[in-house]
Amino acid sequence: MGDMFQFKQFTVDQTGCAMKINTDGVLLGALAEANESQNILDIGTGTGVIALMLAQRFPSAKIDAVEIDQAAAQTAEMNFKNSPFTQRLTVFPLDFKDLFNQYPAKKYDLIVSNPPFHLNSLESPKAKKTLAKHVGEDFFADLIKDVAAHLTGNGLCWLVLALQAAGLVKTLAMEKKLQLQKIITIHSFENSEPHREILCFGFKEIITINEKLVIYDEPKHYSEAYRYTLKNFFTIF
Repeated sequence: MGDMFQFKQFTVDQTGCAMKINTDGVLLGALAEANESQNILDIGTGTGVIALMLAQRFPSAKIDAVEIDQAAAQTAEMNFKNSPFTQRLTVFPLDFKDLFNQYPAKKYDLIVSNPPFHLNSLESPKAKKTLAKHVGEDFFADLIKDVAAHLTGNGLCWLVLALQAAGLVKTLAMEKKLQLQKIITIHSFENSEPHREILCFGFKEIITINEKLVIYDEPKHYSEAYRYTLKNFFTIF
């Protein structure tokens, strides 16, 4: 995938970002729902693609995006400025913990993140990709703690996670009184094992909704469900 990615309503320049646009991120951007959508936070925005997708979907929302990697934060800021949604998007070149330390009173109706996906695994030899892809359990403990503290009472948090991390996050969320509202398991093919889970948490106690999304009908042929999910964003659909 090249450095420029054209969506239907905006363009994303990926220059300087260790993590390029990927399936996990665009599915999260397309599927995350909100009970209210006035204030949204994207943690680890990277290129800014999820924040941009949410800006398109929620036209009255103000969206904050945090990114610890300085080069990626600059790229996201440029993508925001070049989009039709620029007045509603703000990037903070910070760790999310620093954002909340600086703005302890901030609350969000919707918090999303496509966080690093290798839990306690071997580090990449390239430092930026190590930062973007690898974390320890403390990262998720801090993430869930801050989400619980800065989510509105009716707010929702959506995360896309590898299965090992998803198991840990479910446990951490319960400890912070966050209830699992929905699980969407992501499968490459109908009969393949899931490789990601999209999780939705909130404070209300409801029966957890379980859904499944299959990306391909067959190799190189996207499923109707995947096409429908991204039809408002991808120019190929």
